[in-house]
Amino acid sequence: MIKKISLIALSLVLVQNFLFAAQPLQTKTSELTPDFTLLDLENKEFSLSGIKGKPTILFFWTTTCPYCRKELKQLNDIHAELLKDGVELVSINEDQFPDRVPKFIKNYPLSYRVLLDSDNKVAGAYGILGVPTYNLINKEGQVVFSGWSFPREEYKDLILK
Repeated sequence: MIKKISLIALSLVLVQNFLFAAQPLQTKTSELTPDFTLLDLENKEFSLSGIKGKPTILFFWTTTCPYCRKELKQLNDIHAELLKDGVELVSINEDQFPDRVPKFIKNYPLSYRVLLDSDNKVAGAYGILGVPTYNLINKEGQVVFSGWSFPREEYKDLILK
């Protein structure tokens, strides 16, 4: 019985990851970002309003998403470039079991801030339907891009103008 339940749960996770990864690429304009406050892995509060006026990338992800792992690594690789451009990078983990995240980070060390949204309130406020999802926010606090992959060639034109 336990094997059957485990198999069903695993199947649901795999289907969820496939469906979320298929989220279409889209661009938004003029939509102001909802403010939020979340805890990071060190139990420190982070508020989006605390970095008001800075171009920002919000990256929503989970530990169970194989596509997220690829995107996390890519972000880690370009984090220094983003900092040089004055772009704030904030990753928001949506796992319902936040105790998984520190264990995950030990295997995938990240050079940027990781916030915990275990009740998915922030993801809901941003209309996140699946992961991985990027929201790019310009200096005026507007979401100018939302999509499943990082627009590496266009991000400067989108958020640094």
